[in-house]
Amino acid sequence: MTWSFTESAAAFRAAAAEHLAAEPVRNTAVLTLMDTAGRLGWWAEPDGGVTGVLVVSPPGEPSLGAMTKEAARALAAEGLPGGERPTAVRGETAAVEAYAETTGRPWAPVARMRLFRLGELTPPDPAPEGRARVATGADVPLVAEWTKEFARAIGDEPAEDYTGFVTERISEERLWLWEGPDGRPVSMAAVSRTIGGQARVHLVHTQPAERGRGYAAGVTEAVSRAALDAGTERVLLFTDLANPTSNALYRRLGYRPVTDHLTVTFTD
Repeated sequence: MTWSFTESAAAFRAAAAEHLAAEPVRNTAVLTLMDTAGRLGWWAEPDGGVTGVLVVSPPGEPSLGAMTKEAARALAAEGLPGGERPTAVRGETAAVEAYAETTGRPWAPVARMRLFRLGELTPPDPAPEGRARVATGADVPLVAEWTKEFARAIGDEPAEDYTGFVTERISEERLWLWEGPDGRPVSMAAVSRTIGGQARVHLVHTQPAERGRGYAAGVTEAVSRAALDAGTERVLLFTDLANPTSNALYRRLGYRPVTDHLTVTFTD
């Protein structure tokens, strides 16, 4: 049993195709990042079957896909190619904890998330006032500023400029806004590109002064329905376990929990 690594997405797909196809939801982060990651890895059993995958994104932070604790412990014991010492690792909680404990390094949890998959989409009841619409090029400055606010709200260090980031999503009609009763945008949500039959809802953000009126539910339902209408088989999203409001909201819309995720940082 061993870990193998490559910088070729094509080689990774060839090696891990069956595993990725068998566990597409649990491997959502790997599927999303594998074409842009610096390095990809897979864990092979004695019979050659792959039962674990990961991506290593700059600056050398592994995102663990579906894997056993054994594979996670072996990864920590063997180390990454080139002797890289990750500053953080993320993935399913059990695997991340096994990895972190095996390194022998001091570590601390920084985010606990839950992965949800959409079952039957249920519109919010009562419906919020206003309407959903696809964002347009004219919305780029506003959405870029809201994205900066979103990053701060989830504890990330915001980038200096999100213009390119939001322009890509808006030009592909993957970002929706909710307009309040007076026609002003008050909330947003985006959806990733569909890869392997699945897409993830993200960037769900409502202006602080407008919260508590159901706008996030309205725009999330709209972007989720747009993904389904486009033929996406599996619509996913991550929630912060520290936010019971959002977790309850997504359940009401028809999202069902799949697995818990953990991000840890190493403190040495």
